[in-house]
Amino acid sequence: MLDRNIILVIPVAKMSEEGNQIEEFEQIDFLKDRHVRFFQRSLQVLPERYSSLETTRLTIVFFALSGLDVLDALHVIDKDNMIEWIYSLQVLPTEDESNMQRCGFRGSSHIGLPYSSKGPGMAHPYDSGHIAMTYTGLASLLLLGDDLSRVNKRACLTGLKALQLEDGSFYAVPEGSENDMRFIYCAACICYMLDDWSGMDIHKAIEYIRRSMSYDNGIGQGAGLESHGGSTFCAVASLRLMGRLEETLSERELDRIRRWCIMRQQTGFHGRPNKPVDTCYSFWVGATLELLDVFQYTNYEKNRNYILSTQDRLVGGFAKWPDSHPDPLHAYFGLCGLSLLGEPELMKVHPALNVTQRAFQHLQQLQQAWRDNVSSCT
Repeated sequence: MLDRNIILVIPVAKMSEEGNQIEEFEQIDFLKDRHVRFFQRSLQVLPERYSSLETTRLTIVFFALSGLDVLDALHVIDKDNMIEWIYSLQVLPTEDESNMQRCGFRGSSHIGLPYSSKGPGMAHPYDSGHIAMTYTGLASLLLLGDDLSRVNKRACLTGLKALQLEDGSFYAVPEGSENDMRFIYCAACICYMLDDWSGMDIHKAIEYIRRSMSYDNGIGQGAGLESHGGSTFCAVASLRLMGRLEETLSERELDRIRRWCIMRQQTGFHGRPNKPVDTCYSFWVGATLELLDVFQYTNYEKNRNYILSTQDRLVGGFAKWPDSHPDPLHAYFGLCGLSLLGEPELMKVHPALNVTQRAFQHLQQLQQAWRDNVSSCT
């Protein structure tokens, strides 16, 4: 197979013979149409190297759908069919509700249950929701314009509550798994979207976040662990969604977190000191700085140039590094990083919930309707 870099050299050499055409080639910055097609392909067929991600397919779907939403291009997919597929992944209560603590959204149809988006759940020893799939499932329904009327909120919140540990963190699945800051963030997003915080003990979660603050002023995945751009985002965004950011952290502590995040920029951003720059941290760290009201003090030009250097000019999408393969995660977060910078062809992103502002406004309208309905019934 020809190396991709060789393919790119050929038209440049040819165009250099044609004078000013090479300048036109170099002036191509943001290739929106190719990114749209990249996400369309991600919803249809994926390379073999992605086969290990089958059990978490819903996250890939979220990256692709949300990427299309940021590109203002959701019209290229069949929204109704996609909504039905997502609902088919909801782990619903059985008739006797014996599986309530296992409810939520599963990542795919990998365990072989019959396709169903309605009716009672089916008893299956290995069927359970996954905290990240519940978050991405709900978020995907929102950006597709669904009203969440078929989400079993009580079951989702019961399943979520069962995942919280005594130290305040969350497992991903009932059988046990890693437990760290990522899943506190997923839990906070789920409660926020469902407008019901009964699914988590907020006090315990906040204590876990405080214990995870490191000596260098960043925040790790847990107590005593290395500061990380991703876990710092998860902690700050969770507190923002809870409405407890300023209450939990003093202004001095917030300033220290701001400084730690600002120091993560070289050209783009990296996630830890002495690590290479990586496209996705333009969102993880950039969104944290946006939530802390200091993103404007970063170097926009260097950040944008780095993100665009990872853009694949042939097939679309973004990679974590230049001259690497693009993937749905980095493609989506590359767009989010550009959106934070105000790229004109992109929709604005809500930095805490990690969806477009359009999807966030749709959620706010739904929540107001829910509250009005409750008021009218009392």
